[in-house]
Amino acid sequence: MQGSDAVLLETIIKAIVENSQSVKVNRKVDEMGVLLIVAMDEKDAGAVIGKDGSTIQSIRKIMKIVGMKNNARINVKLDVPKWSKKHHVEPSLKDQNEDTTKL
Repeated sequence: MQGSDAVLLETIIKAIVENSQSVKVNRKVDEMGVLLIVAMDEKDAGAVIGKDGSTIQSIRKIMKIVGMKNNARINVKLDVPKWSKKHHVEPSLKDQNEDTTKL
């Protein structure tokens, strides 16, 4: 299995994205299992995540099955720092100023 899981994940992601040259999968193994970190162009993150996270959920399920077959726990992490910062939701001032003691 040495790296074949990373090759499979890279193939799946490249089939989904527009800029397939920017997709890189980094594989790390530790006591928790296998961590596959996917770096990609920020413009392609939405396609990989999908509506309500459905696409990335499906990809993670496939990788979990591959891991079960090989007695390994596989986790998939998307590394898209610019995209995640741009879509980070800050609490509104109204939420911050609400007095919760009246509840």
